[in-house]
This record gives sequence, C-alpha cells and structure tokens, in this order.
Amino acid sequence: MLARAFQRQAVRQFSASTKKLSGPHFPEGAYNNLPFKVKNRKVPYAIPHLIFWILGGGIPFFAVTVQQKRAGVW
Repeated sequence: MLARAFQRQAVRQFSASTKKLSGPHFPEGAYNNLPFKVKNRKVPYAIPHLIFWILGGGIPFFAVTVQQKRAGVW
C-alpha cells in the first residue's frame, strides 16, 4: 500500500509557467519584515522597547508589594 503511494508521487511532474511571475508587493531587505519602524526614527527603538519590558516585568512586583502592604506584612 505504501509502495503504491510512493510510486504515484514519483510519476508527478511539475512545470513552471512561461509567464513572468510578478514579485511581492512589499520591499525586501533588512528590517522590512517588521511591523514597526526601526531605522530613521525620532525616538530610538531601544527606548520604547525597554519601557515595554520594564513595565511588563515591574507590574507583578508592584502588585505583590501592594498586596503585602494591604495584608500588613510590610
């Protein structure tokens, strides 16, 4: 049964069209695959990146501190 499946795959032939395929509608190259601008920004990319990670990492610690103060641990 598997031999028959492999035999059918071996017979298939693929051919390319003679038409010229149009390229993608977006530019190619470094940093063009990102959904945000990295180069030539008014604010360097590192600043919002660091703010995002500092806030995301700091919120759990802030929440624990608030809860401990409410419970009277601190």
